[in-house]
Amino acid sequence: MELEDFDREAILASFLVESEEGLDSMEQALIQMESNPSEPELLHSIFRVAHTLKGNATSLALTELAGFAHVVEDLLDVFREQRTIPSADLISLLLKAVDELRAMLSGTAAGPRELTPGQQDLVKQIAREVETRSKRVGNADGIPAQSGSAAKAETLPGASHRTLRADVDKLDHMLNLTGEIVIAQGRLRQMIEKLDTEQGRAILEMHREAERLYMDLQSEVRSIRMVPVGPVFRQFVRSVRDLAKSHGKLARLEVVGGDVEVDTTVLEQLKDPLLHLVRNAVDHGIEKPALRQSQGKNACGVIRLTAGHSGGNIIVTLQDDGAGFDRARIIEKARRLGLLSVKDGIRDQDIFDLVFHAGFTTAESVTDLSGRGVGLDVVRRNINALRGMVEISSTGGKGTTITIRLPLTLAIIDGFSVRVGTETFVVPLEHVTECTELPADERNPEASGILRLCGTALPYIRLRRIFGLPGQAPKKENIVVVKINEFHAGIAVDELLGGMQAVVKPLGRAFRGVPGIAGSTVLGDGRVGLIIDVPSLMRGVMQSTLQPQA
Repeated sequence: MELEDFDREAILASFLVESEEGLDSMEQALIQMESNPSEPELLHSIFRVAHTLKGNATSLALTELAGFAHVVEDLLDVFREQRTIPSADLISLLLKAVDELRAMLSGTAAGPRELTPGQQDLVKQIAREVETRSKRVGNADGIPAQSGSAAKAETLPGASHRTLRADVDKLDHMLNLTGEIVIAQGRLRQMIEKLDTEQGRAILEMHREAERLYMDLQSEVRSIRMVPVGPVFRQFVRSVRDLAKSHGKLARLEVVGGDVEVDTTVLEQLKDPLLHLVRNAVDHGIEKPALRQSQGKNACGVIRLTAGHSGGNIIVTLQDDGAGFDRARIIEKARRLGLLSVKDGIRDQDIFDLVFHAGFTTAESVTDLSGRGVGLDVVRRNINALRGMVEISSTGGKGTTITIRLPLTLAIIDGFSVRVGTETFVVPLEHVTECTELPADERNPEASGILRLCGTALPYIRLRRIFGLPGQAPKKENIVVVKINEFHAGIAVDELLGGMQAVVKPLGRAFRGVPGIAGSTVLGDGRVGLIIDVPSLMRGVMQSTLQPQA
């Protein structure tokens, strides 16, 4: 049967995905080989990727791509036969080959293309290395039959475990449908509960059983969307290596907790903020080798990227053993920008939060890494968009730790519903620590105030005034105490309604920029409730003591 008899587009799409994954693993193995040359299996795994890519490209008549992969395979085969490990220079050469193979893959959909002059030069350079190092006699294109067969056999998936690729948009739609079912079930339950009859109670019991089944279905759909963070985190290993090398530094990235799983949408949107932080760590954190050695440190800096679960959240920390944040320089720059007027008693966390302001940089010169005032403000904005929080801790001369807390999924949250006037709001339960009544003698008509809670002053804001809702506050108000990092504050509301599971719906374009609102949800009675963006709502309260006073 000819190739044209198959759906070539579908085969090509599968080939591109598998080849990208193979090149990712090849890149990681090359970098790992550079720091751990005593592991021979790494070379075999790299060879298998090149061999498979060459074979698949040949089957699809992608001649130039197959030829390029073949030359790379030849060089790897020389090292396998001689049982030697490539030097650092040759690993850099192979990494360049990986980059060019990626570039060739990305252009495959547009049709066959000739090699660029740069790619032709790289092929010649690799071929010269093969000719110089090869001890074989005869045809250099020959591949040992045994190793080729073994490589092909090792790539076959186990019969007991099968996987299926699924389009993320389809998974989004499935999750949205299960969320809609939960909402409909809640409305139906409220209607059944009003049937105060024996038959109504029997129907309610059957409905509760159906609800459990639907919740199990929703949980399964959510689990399908969960992917390990390791493959994405390990992509930064190459970035750290290349950035450090280009700036005369030595640094390596360690990944801890790569098997921790998170919603694929969250992970995809986390990539850019993490890249900013990694680049910032290499530029501002890691010192030059000579300076590190003079301080008693290892010449090679270590950046550690760690992931772990905490409740319904994923905690990602980026830790380096570099110079740490310069507290005095941050304060000086903040005062010049008019961001800080308080002279004494400033918490370290408040100072470190200043670096998240747009345009804030302590770099003395503009480089390809920093100095343009673009970076950490982008990180905070992206993390906020994920309903997450970011926190910095740093010790001068010892390093910096940046902690990111994110929800495991963006689609469904556990919330605490409250009422203000005729409107219902949902506060994400992860931020709520306790609820209390606002004492009558501490009430005021303003939008914010201070109350005494367990002997501690607690700032609070009144949702009615913040969002400009009509009507007067009732005689009895309640406070929902929320926590952002180590900062506690209160939200004054009319009534506490209790916990609920909210299916997050995006806001319309006209409302996306409204501060303090993260999204919306459909309530059990069919009305729309707004989900509170606690970090942005509290930010004004947290920074009020730092702002210059008029």
